[in-house]
Amino acid sequence: MTNVSPAPKQPQADSSTALYGGKGTRRVTVRDIADAKQRGEKWPMLTAYDAMTASVFDEAGIPVMLVGDSMGNCHLGYESTVPVTMDEMTILSAAVVRGTKRALIVGDLPFGSYQEGAVQALRNATRLVKEAGVGAVKLEGGERSLRQTELLVESGIPVMSHLGLTPQSVHALGGYRVQGRGDEAAHRMLRDAKAAQDAGAFAVVLELVPAELAAEVTRSLEIPTVGIGAGQECDAQVLVWTDMAGMTGGRMPRFVKQYAQLRQTLGDAAKAFAEDVVGGAYPAEEHSFH
Repeated sequence: MTNVSPAPKQPQADSSTALYGGKGTRRVTVRDIADAKQRGEKWPMLTAYDAMTASVFDEAGIPVMLVGDSMGNCHLGYESTVPVTMDEMTILSAAVVRGTKRALIVGDLPFGSYQEGAVQALRNATRLVKEAGVGAVKLEGGERSLRQTELLVESGIPVMSHLGLTPQSVHALGGYRVQGRGDEAAHRMLRDAKAAQDAGAFAVVLELVPAELAAEVTRSLEIPTVGIGAGQECDAQVLVWTDMAGMTGGRMPRFVKQYAQLRQTLGDAAKAFAEDVVGGAYPAEEHSFH
């Protein structure tokens, strides 16, 4: 792979323009994302699927939220992201938009909503913008989604691309495996990333990509990279919120860091409530009306 010298870091943003911790109250835009890349500011992104959770993240200062098709696994009870429909994506995206005031909301285009071609992609992306109110959409693929990206951008819809492990193509990829290992695969990912940038994408998600390759992609692009299992050098980092907060059960992927144990906390609260009801401690006098 070609060695690319890292771009010089610019001065950090002041408190009024910083993506995270900024004091601005207007919606974050793709222009703000581009400016953050220029000044070397890293920023966080989380998924969100409902208004209440989104409002918590918005108040915490998370500048970008993704209404991901990961809702299929962690919100709708599907075994994968594949069954998620446009109706489900539109309903949940609208809820997240209503629950936020500042964050840029990115809506996923689910499997089957853009693979037929650019016209289908435009029709479904338009639904997310008009009916849900999202500020951008995300789709998987670089060169294979080139025309879809170009038409959406030409039509005024910002696009975030997704490379590396693309969950909608997990069957073709042979499972949930690190992508981009080996020179041929690495060069292909670099081509995909540059194709997405040339088509007008404002950012590229890199999922399950070797850290060295993600760093090279990040250095070679003028648009920001968003890493998930892609090392420290990406311009931003994203996690599925239920993984981040310890709501997801079972074994976590290696790249996940859990910042809370909400599954246990919520379970403990449910048990305490149940025991109070069974034992007659709830409702008490202070919870009653006369």
